[in-house]
Amino acid sequence: MKLPRRNFLHLAACAAALPAVSRIAWAQAYPTRPVRIIVPFAPAGSTDIVARLMGQWLSERLGQQFVIENRPGGGGNIGTEAVVRAPADGYTLLMVGGWNAINATLYDKLSFNFIRDIAPVAGINREPYVIAVHPSVPAKSVPEFIAYAKANPGKVSMASAGIGTPGHVSGELFKMMAGVNVVHVPYRGAAPALADLLAGQVQVYFAPTAASIEYIRAGKLRALAVTTATRSEALPDLPTVGEFVPGYETSNWWGVGIPKNTPAEIVEKLNKEINASLADPSIKARLADLGGDVLTLSPADFGKLIADETEKWGKVIRAANMKAE
Repeated sequence: MKLPRRNFLHLAACAAALPAVSRIAWAQAYPTRPVRIIVPFAPAGSTDIVARLMGQWLSERLGQQFVIENRPGGGGNIGTEAVVRAPADGYTLLMVGGWNAINATLYDKLSFNFIRDIAPVAGINREPYVIAVHPSVPAKSVPEFIAYAKANPGKVSMASAGIGTPGHVSGELFKMMAGVNVVHVPYRGAAPALADLLAGQVQVYFAPTAASIEYIRAGKLRALAVTTATRSEALPDLPTVGEFVPGYETSNWWGVGIPKNTPAEIVEKLNKEINASLADPSIKARLADLGGDVLTLSPADFGKLIADETEKWGKVIRAANMKAE
């Protein structure tokens, strides 16, 4: 039977529309089974805590379990690679953060390209670092610390949680912009770095807010400034480094990524739900307790943040000649 041309064109148009309709329907039904959130670090750290907070919200909102799976190792690269290799079906998510932007340059031979292989979904929060010094250091402000370090070149030691960690590169950027010579002392994690700062074995540490804030409030450490462009709600009386070193700004940040080629409808649905969580007073309060501020972004804006941070830290790492351990 020969179809009239008008009928034929109508049927052809309907057939062409079927894939788009099925994708939208699939996204509306998503998720229909549990979703994994890969955390590329060990349990109980800041990244894990933020992931579990977000996983609980998404589980309650979307009616399926969002299960946290810790894949530590390689400075976050092992967990990241696991998501890069996962199916692009929306059922494997990745907690992403500042380490991804740093690792792109720090590691010479990664088997993936983070910007190319992981699609940005949504930001979650941004945490300033705090320039914390041992009370034996006479400096009580950033200008006084710069003067002290210049008067004692090579004699001031700066702790970090390891080579290439966000706190380390924040310190290296400060050294470059302030023109000071302090000695980097890497540790295997934030806890031992903080312990030696408290003991006076090192003099300064660009410390995570969540890990250091109680010691600062108790007077066991002296905070000089926060590293973000604006003052922190958790430490509102503390100035920013940029008030004394113009243009200086660093932070740690967290968000969610997903394998490239995941349907845009799923990415948009997750972005909408994550941003809804960031508007919830209880979630905002919990993130504030961790020393951070919410980071409400579209997928495109989150992608721009990642690209800008990757370029920024690439320059610092090359200038400081950093190499991964």
